[in-house]
Amino acid sequence: MGILSVASPPAASSSAARCRAHKSFLFSNYVLLGAASSCIFLTFSLRLLPSACGFLLILLHAFTIAAAIAGCGAAAAAAPSSRWYGAHMVATVLAAILQGAVAVLALTRTADFLADGLKSYVREEDGAVILRMVGALGVLIFCMEWVVMALAFVLRYYAYIHDGAGTAAAAAKVQPEGQYAGDWQPFHV
Repeated sequence: MGILSVASPPAASSSAARCRAHKSFLFSNYVLLGAASSCIFLTFSLRLLPSACGFLLILLHAFTIAAAIAGCGAAAAAAPSSRWYGAHMVATVLAAILQGAVAVLALTRTADFLADGLKSYVREEDGAVILRMVGALGVLIFCMEWVVMALAFVLRYYAYIHDGAGTAAAAAKVQPEGQYAGDWQPFHV
């Protein structure tokens, strides 16, 4: 049997995969921007601004927009630093967790959420429909945040492997079963 290699694929195919991942990352961030801004406009249509919970809901969507803009900025940078990458990942994780929690509240406890926490001036039936739409967009945002995090990890991996930092990892070889390096012997049971 021959020596198996875990070396990276040829440069042309890897740059094409990196380009697809980059485009998918940007598209996912644009979807996040659109969904979060739609949630802000839906929240404004509930006329929630005087209430503290309504303000926090708008602030959450603004935070999601800021995280998506940071992701686009990180993707646009020629060589994003690990600090920028870390800040984007932390913001994305926090936004995903909070968006998921708000989406669950908006979809499962719509009447309680609308009556107790949010002091809306619209009719209750209309408010419930709008709040369910915000909840559905929150589920979309939650899922897209995790897609964005996975794509950010893939892009960071490509940057590590193909920009010279991972040359030792890319050149690693896997030995066949019968060959062992040095004096090490497998345990016999």
